[in-house]
Amino acid sequence: MRKLTRRDLLQAAALSSVGYLAGCAVNPVSGQSQLMLLSEGQEVDIDRQKSPYQFSEDYGVVQDQRLNSYLNETGRRIAAQTHRPRMPYSFRAVNAVYVNAYAFPGGSIALTRGILLKLDNEAQLAALLGHELGHVSARHTAQQMSKGTLIQALSGGVAAVAGGAYTGLGEVASQLGSLGAGALLASYSRDNEREADALGLEYMVRAGYGPEGILGLMDMLNRESKRDPSALELMFSTHPMSRERYDAAKRAIDTRYRQALNLPQFRERYLDNTAKLRGQKVGIEAIERGVSALAKKDLKGAEGHLNEALRLLPDDYAALVVMAKIQLVAKKDSQAVVFAERAKRGYPQEAQGYYVSGLGNLRQKHFDGAYNDFSQHQRLLAGNPNTTFYLGLSAEGVGRRDEAVRHYSSYLQTVKQGEQAQYAYQRLTEWGYVKK
Repeated sequence: MRKLTRRDLLQAAALSSVGYLAGCAVNPVSGQSQLMLLSEGQEVDIDRQKSPYQFSEDYGVVQDQRLNSYLNETGRRIAAQTHRPRMPYSFRAVNAVYVNAYAFPGGSIALTRGILLKLDNEAQLAALLGHELGHVSARHTAQQMSKGTLIQALSGGVAAVAGGAYTGLGEVASQLGSLGAGALLASYSRDNEREADALGLEYMVRAGYGPEGILGLMDMLNRESKRDPSALELMFSTHPMSRERYDAAKRAIDTRYRQALNLPQFRERYLDNTAKLRGQKVGIEAIERGVSALAKKDLKGAEGHLNEALRLLPDDYAALVVMAKIQLVAKKDSQAVVFAERAKRGYPQEAQGYYVSGLGNLRQKHFDGAYNDFSQHQRLLAGNPNTTFYLGLSAEGVGRRDEAVRHYSSYLQTVKQGEQAQYAYQRLTEWGYVKK
């Protein structure tokens, strides 16, 4: 970003007279005024627009209704103790096997299967949920977005290109993840993390949980990081961890929350409600090894791990989609479609299986099948420009030029550069819809 000039600062001062004061809000935690260019309604709207992409990126919400009901009940118990109890909170487990938890600014909170398998009791779960609720209460994401908006205004703006890199159908690996794991998640500062720790500890104790739960959670994360640093790479990139955070929590427990040390941990209740998930642990760990091997481009190793996972969990949606991705990267397109079809049958409400199946069909020039897959993906998860481009490509393949024109035109309204944009523009020019 270029250095700000005197003119920039004068413009900022002028802007402040009409916009800055309108962008000030009282922080619900501190009670102090702060720069906030997003209203609460905008936070909720952003959440509703963006969170479905991340949930699908994480292979959808788990189909274990008992587990999700348990997480929702536990989460709402803690949310009632927060500084923003009226937010439209929701809590769910997602099928991803990496270790993480995250919150969107409107109160949508998710925990991966990977992290749930690492917890030992409900107090640790409460600490994790309390921490994420702390980010929502303190409006950390909205605060960062507000600062980013101001910086962009002062520096002349930044051109945004939707959807990430477009490198053509041949580079399948870059297309598989849609937006990339964690691309929509906030990266919090260390100050944000310290505040979320303090708030999470306060909320969990108010809700009736022993405060040692937060120490158990931090111990687990640090232990896992030493054992396998890559397993927590995304967790620590969005939630920076430090010894200082552990020490601060320990001091708070020894002083402010000392009288709460007799509160329960609820270990048996946690184990009862996660029994089905824990029964899948060996298979989930095999998926995790396969994902890690795929990231290292070890296709043979990845396929071996996923074969083991599917032997143990033959209907696991994440395992089937990951195996389909492995087949696509290996250019075994017909096999990719076979695994994706199994995934679609097992979880027809989740979008990613259709996307992977569509890519496999498109590469085999099965344009009708590809069009149906991408249409269903768009119905379930609207707004992905890649899907719009592939709908155009599929329609072109079956000779439905008018539909192809409609999809290519729609794509170009969002994406202005890259190989796919060049292809769409070239087609519209060749067909006489755009003048040279």
